[in-house]
Amino acid sequence: MRIPDETRDQLAVKFAVLFPHLDERQRRLLMAAEARVLGHGGVRAVARAASVSETTVRKGVFELEAGEEPLGRVRRPGGGRKRVADLDPGLRPALLALVEPDERGDPMSPLRWTVKSTRTLARELARTGHKVSADTVADLLREEGFSLQANAKTIEGSQHPDRDAQFRYLNEQARDHRDTGQPVISVDTKKKELVGEFKNNGRQWRPAADPMPVNVHDFADPQLGKAVPYGIYDLAANTGWVNVGTDHDTAAFAVESIRRWWSGQGRAAYPQATRLLITADAGGSNGYRTRAWKLELARLAAETGLTITVCHLPPGTSKWNKIEPRLFSHITLNWRGRPLTSHEVIVQSIAATTTRTGLRVSAALDTNIYPTGARISEAEMAALPLTRHAFHGDWNYALHPQPCPAVPVAWTPYAPASRWDQTLLSDPALTGMSRQQLDVLTRTLALDGDVRRGRPPRLAFPEQVLATVLHLRVALAAEPLAVLFGSSRTAMHRTLLKNRKLLEAHGIVIPPATTPPVALAALHARVLAKTGEPNKIKTTC
Repeated sequence: MRIPDETRDQLAVKFAVLFPHLDERQRRLLMAAEARVLGHGGVRAVARAASVSETTVRKGVFELEAGEEPLGRVRRPGGGRKRVADLDPGLRPALLALVEPDERGDPMSPLRWTVKSTRTLARELARTGHKVSADTVADLLREEGFSLQANAKTIEGSQHPDRDAQFRYLNEQARDHRDTGQPVISVDTKKKELVGEFKNNGRQWRPAADPMPVNVHDFADPQLGKAVPYGIYDLAANTGWVNVGTDHDTAAFAVESIRRWWSGQGRAAYPQATRLLITADAGGSNGYRTRAWKLELARLAAETGLTITVCHLPPGTSKWNKIEPRLFSHITLNWRGRPLTSHEVIVQSIAATTTRTGLRVSAALDTNIYPTGARISEAEMAALPLTRHAFHGDWNYALHPQPCPAVPVAWTPYAPASRWDQTLLSDPALTGMSRQQLDVLTRTLALDGDVRRGRPPRLAFPEQVLATVLHLRVALAAEPLAVLFGSSRTAMHRTLLKNRKLLEAHGIVIPPATTPPVALAALHARVLAKTGEPNKIKTTC
């Protein structure tokens, strides 16, 4: 049976319209269906109309007659070109050897010091006889569980054994202050910023092909200098105060920033406040080892009438300081991609920082001069109205609103003070035990504690035990004990820590005095009569 030419022309038009929208198998089945409708001679007519071979049309007819279910894919399983990884069994091991040399410790890897991009890996594989494209390399890496990864800041160095306990203690202190309506603030110094036409990380919307021009270098402008933003974040009010300094980041600058916050925001927000809790990092201008920080806080406490409690975060945990994610990060996002051309731009950008959670920030410029290299003597530290907490007194302490006494001019931090009368210090009224009991205690602890390593200690072991008893019995802090025994504050801290552990190991408890002994007042009077220096003796009560 001859198929009319008109029918072939109609089929050609139909195929021309539909074929661009069909895949290979769908075209084959469509042609087979048309051929079956035409009957005898239909295969040839359809093949000519579609410009394909008759074999292709017959294959489609066989598929229709077989009655197979839809495959859900164009090719049958196993059809198409084989994958490179299947044709080259050594490709995958060679690729893994290139991307894992650091883990395997292969010092001879050709890409050990080169960025491992897919193009670099493909080029190196081709050089060793494995011809592969960069896209195939990416697919193989994903199959092996690899992905693009940035560095993760998780290594914090050695962790202090009391790290978690300090966090819990800090939270307890914050909860106690907050529940009684007392202010709790987190403080820190933000990264120093160059002032001028310098590149600032980040991007902002601008007309296309019109970036903000900045300097090609990052050398500080001698006229504009740097900006030192010191932040105070109020945890309860969700407000921030940033004091933008132009000089050095010193302890005096840090406390001045807190002073300005209290005058500008704190006093109005907490009119009934009698206490202030400060959470700070362990280092820097507000570090727990910084003497000037404590001295300046004592002066601030005397000015404001507040008892200022400081709880430091454990060393190596500064990123957990509340001010970092709740204030500083939002400031950085607010001025991203914008050169900080002047101090006014910095102050205004900080003050314009807001969040959907209600953060409000105030900022001010501080042009005061803050000299560095201040030296705080042992006498000044001993005279501070400072109370160390029972738990980690080096990290947790309070400054009381008492005037700081004047420091004797003759005092130098390098010349230890003369020692006090040991018979007076070992008075049973002060130690809570007879001198015979004190001797027995000394001999008991000497078996484990009187061990000398390196240079000899400044204090004999009996004096160390006596200082520890006074510390536990009448709450004498390390600073006045260092003055009384002619030692240094640091050495006295170590002595007290060592002997407290010895007492715990032997199961010995030194109960604190329920009321200040009368002998403590007599000792104070003796000090006044001998030196004329008031408030030299200070307890932690």
